[in-house]
Amino acid sequence: MPLDRRIFLQSGAAAVVALLHRSGATAPLDREQRAMLGFTAVAASLRDAVVVPPEYEWQLLYPWGTPTGVKGQPMPRFAADGSHSAADQALQAGMHHDGMHFFPLATPDRALLVMNHEYTDEQLLHADGIKEWTAEKVRKSLHAMGVSVIEIQRTREGWQQVRPSPYARRVHGNTPMRIAGPAAGAPLMRTAANPAGDEVFGTFANCAMGVTPWGTYLTCEENFHGYFGGPKEAAKDLTPAQRRYGTVPGSQWVEYWRFEERFDLSRHPNEANRFGWVVEIDPFDPTAKPFKRTALGRKRQESATCTLTKDHRVVVYMGDDARFEYIYKFVSHGKVSPNGGSAANAHLLDEGTLHVARFDAGGRGRWLELVHGRNGINAESGFADQAEVLIHARLAADAAGGTRMDRPEWIAVHPQTGEVYVTLTNNSQRGEPGKPAPDAANPRAANLFGGILRWREDGGDAGSEGFDWDHFALAGDPAQTNSGARYPSGEADIFGSPDGLHFDGGGLLWIQTDMSGQLIGKAPYTSLGNNQMLCADPATGRIKRFLTAPNGSEVTGCVVTPDRRTLFVNIQHPGESRDDGNAAPTSAWPDGTVPGSARPRSATLAIRRRDGGIVGS
Repeated sequence: MPLDRRIFLQSGAAAVVALLHRSGATAPLDREQRAMLGFTAVAASLRDAVVVPPEYEWQLLYPWGTPTGVKGQPMPRFAADGSHSAADQALQAGMHHDGMHFFPLATPDRALLVMNHEYTDEQLLHADGIKEWTAEKVRKSLHAMGVSVIEIQRTREGWQQVRPSPYARRVHGNTPMRIAGPAAGAPLMRTAANPAGDEVFGTFANCAMGVTPWGTYLTCEENFHGYFGGPKEAAKDLTPAQRRYGTVPGSQWVEYWRFEERFDLSRHPNEANRFGWVVEIDPFDPTAKPFKRTALGRKRQESATCTLTKDHRVVVYMGDDARFEYIYKFVSHGKVSPNGGSAANAHLLDEGTLHVARFDAGGRGRWLELVHGRNGINAESGFADQAEVLIHARLAADAAGGTRMDRPEWIAVHPQTGEVYVTLTNNSQRGEPGKPAPDAANPRAANLFGGILRWREDGGDAGSEGFDWDHFALAGDPAQTNSGARYPSGEADIFGSPDGLHFDGGGLLWIQTDMSGQLIGKAPYTSLGNNQMLCADPATGRIKRFLTAPNGSEVTGCVVTPDRRTLFVNIQHPGESRDDGNAAPTSAWPDGTVPGSARPRSATLAIRRRDGGIVGS
């Protein structure tokens, strides 16, 4: 096994920690490592800036357009006027940084930072915006999404990118990759360009993520549907599955289909079935092809959080970020090889059972198998075989009777207790005519603020069929009449629309928010300010606001280093208003101080205590 992967496995970031809490053990923490929340809380704010506690400092790392540092390739610089080419963009940081992980390397103070690039703002991406679409713009847009693998090193001045690096890599919307698992080769996965149904170009709409115990990165294809289109008249022939997944000709966000044939749903309807998957990438081997793992089911993937059962099978928890969609769990058939790398464990994500969660009243829940021939999933309900169950996982979850949730997003597992936390971002349509009514797990009609739900698997085993659940927090402002907000203790700073979640090694829960840009600062969100990051101690219920973000931005992609001395976090889409696709940005962060003075750029922050102490203290 390569030394760098062995360092990762020894770091406790994945396999060791998971084995401890899944077996019921609790790793002892010394006084300094205990969850303390000793920092000075930051006030809610509408300042167009990054604000952190006075005990902390932040530095900018890898903004959109920064050279990735691929060894033997050019290092194209960001063009402030947006004139950099599609070829340049394939070697640069993509747009809208999201999920992210830190992989230690063998050399002290060096690591790989792997991050997603979720979507594109075409007005900012191109020098002349979207006045006219071209094939070059389509290529550039596809290259601006996907994943970056960069090498970083800790210096006296903080963390710096290493360029060039033998590990550096961009995976984007035109990168060749394999389709693996039960749906590979199925009729619904075959296209004219790939009759075998086992290979595909690209991954895009990459939002949340996960990390396997064997040291690979899982990127989640979320809102892939908006990139497929076609003539409106073709929409009359849609199947129920196409409507459910939103792959509707004429409703596309971008005009890819006019210049790249595979995105035309009227000509190649199966191409869309090849997206919406969890994709496994080996960050330590830049020559390795990524794999789309179809056994995990197709949906608007949000999170692929891994842990282990007591007998060392891998479990992957996933959400589906849309109103009234589901929470899923995959349990592998085989056991993790603790001393093996990706080769020894590659089959685990192709062979296992997918489940959907049902949350019952009274705080109990059950995992329902999404297996052909069980739980009402059969030919009579529209599924020819297991491949179709996985390709149309949403419809299978309907048939099985899962609980329709309020936009389930990031999922995090407590490193000591094994409790599982999920953000339910919001759902303004809950309780509307013809829509599902409030229920025990989603108790508020017109749920504007979302919340955090948690569960405890029976026997402390992630492979269990049953679980207990409760609400950790119902977000919002308790001072507002009928808000329904409820926090775990009286010492909790308020927030809304929770999205990103991350547990650090000491059991602190980092919470990130994603209120819509067009709603920030307006009633009923006025008191919440800009989007923010908070830190919670689940043991006491205390929640403190740690960071507030620039105008229009989302806070996402949090990861804390194994020594807990650095917190990396992404600032996504600064300046976005979402009122109008042609609206001027409301921020010029990080390059300018006045909106309009520079193109706003998503970027990564490295945050540390000024005294070098543990973050969160």
